[in-house]
Amino acid sequence: METYKLVLLEHLNHYGYLFGGTLIKWVDESTWIAASLDYPGCHFVTIGMDKVDFRKSIRQGAILRIHCRRSREGNTAVQYTINVFSGDLETGSQEEAFSTTITFVRVDERGKKRSLPLKDLRSPSVS
Repeated sequence: METYKLVLLEHLNHYGYLFGGTLIKWVDESTWIAASLDYPGCHFVTIGMDKVDFRKSIRQGAILRIHCRRSREGNTAVQYTINVFSGDLETGSQEEAFSTTITFVRVDERGKKRSLPLKDLRSPSVS
């Protein structure tokens, strides 16, 4: 799944660059949406974010392309690989600015782990 974000003034730190925490929030939210679309009717919580790699500073006006791809599935958890590309409107070029992996676990209404649906019952991946 892909989504886009525009970096605005209110997203910047005192040095004029995108706050890392803001980017992590966007990535977590985008990936949660991907998991929710891949597994309709399931409730997910984030349980881990691995290998957080900030590769390039991001300035105001950049358009970010957030690409989420399901990379691993277990009994109760699913993992996604995320790559974020920063686009320059003047040149049309894109550079990878960030990458990570996020793991979600399926939970019930009481917050207890639940098994993921069987593969033949799950909707096709939107990744």
